[in-house]
Amino acid sequence: MAALRLIRFAPITTTTWNSVLAKDSKRCLWSLVSKSSAIADSTSIKYNIISKRNFLFQPIRSNKNKDTKFNKQSRNSSSSSEKKIGSGGPVSWQSLVAILIAGGLVAAYVRWEKQNRKEEIEKQKSRTIGIASLGGEFTLTDHTGKERTNESFIGQWIIIYFGFTHCPDICPDELDKLTEAIKIIDDLKKVPYKLQPLFVSVDPDRDSPQQMAAYIKDFHPRLIGLTGTKEQIDKVTKSYRVYYSYGPKDTDDDYIVDHSIIMYLVDPDGNFKEYYGQNRSAKEIAASVVNHMLKYKAVNG
Repeated sequence: MAALRLIRFAPITTTTWNSVLAKDSKRCLWSLVSKSSAIADSTSIKYNIISKRNFLFQPIRSNKNKDTKFNKQSRNSSSSSEKKIGSGGPVSWQSLVAILIAGGLVAAYVRWEKQNRKEEIEKQKSRTIGIASLGGEFTLTDHTGKERTNESFIGQWIIIYFGFTHCPDICPDELDKLTEAIKIIDDLKKVPYKLQPLFVSVDPDRDSPQQMAAYIKDFHPRLIGLTGTKEQIDKVTKSYRVYYSYGPKDTDDDYIVDHSIIMYLVDPDGNFKEYYGQNRSAKEIAASVVNHMLKYKAVNG
């Protein structure tokens, strides 16, 4: 202990020693420190070196007794918990299992209800977007003289093309392309629906039901021709955002009607799904229509 007091209160300096003596002195001092630490450990007192230069030591009390007491309390509490959960306590194993099963059933029901709600929202969203974008109510007359409305085609996939019977080339080409696309779709066994084509006139003054009936004979046998009054045609073209304009008349009172060259796909619920411009081929149109049909089938069954 005398050596320990000497170390604590007598700082070491090597400024006046030569290099050899300084090295020997340091080894000696570190040897004394090691021995002092061993003595301190044997008496259950630990010291921290807080200054390497002055070798000051500070005792730290051991928490061994507190740790031992805490461990005993933990063991006692865990054993008492085991007794409560076990038989004869307030919570039995049977009731715990029942609670877990009930919780699992509730969680499964919540997931199922959430999934159903999500699908319903998606269907409603699609229906709302389709109605808001294009399409709407109309009343026209078909090539047999029968009145047809938009409700007449609910439950069917329809594709609508706007044109006129006196069109020299574009309308016949587009209707030929539509006929080819329908044949491609009909040849596919995986398709559960038939596509109903409609040809709506933008020239009601010349396109009577009789004129429409004679014209559509050259195209697909399911093609329905629709015409009407000027007001009725204006309403349906506006709902589908179709542009049309009459050109000047020649000496024979003949004229050309400039109009949008677009086909419109509508699903069985009456919702607009897709449009196809003049640059789309028959194969591309058929592939797109089939894709929409299969998606509809997957959702609606």
